[in-house]
Amino acid sequence: MSVITENSEVLMHFSIKLEDGSVAESTQAMGKPAKFRMGDGSLTDNFERCLLGLAEGAKSQFVLEPEDAFGQPNPDNIHYVDLARFGADAPAEVGTIIAFSGPDGQDIPGVITAVLGDSVTVDFNHPLSGQRVTFDVEVVRIEG
Repeated sequence: MSVITENSEVLMHFSIKLEDGSVAESTQAMGKPAKFRMGDGSLTDNFERCLLGLAEGAKSQFVLEPEDAFGQPNPDNIHYVDLARFGADAPAEVGTIIAFSGPDGQDIPGVITAVLGDSVTVDFNHPLSGQRVTFDVEVVRIEG
């Protein structure tokens, strides 16, 4: 039987639960498992350590501290943008997620957290940063 190793490509269902028990994300809710390669940098080292040795069909649950999941909020990721940069198609409203073009041309999502006068506060930290999360995983398939 296949088990997850450092070089495996893994297809799995997962859900991310917050400390209050609410589900922040679920591949089952989307109806499609996630695919990734171990060691490609898309998952934290501790997350990968929790997956090592799991077999196809295995279900597991583990809790990750913020630094092992989505990191701690970084104050350098909070920016102040001029209100004039927003328009009718992308209004500056608290709670709105807007994609901004990054230096490399990639879109970077930011959450508007405040609008004061002509200044809009945008938080580019991951929405789950600073959160202790529980992962429920089900390994669907392992390759390699």
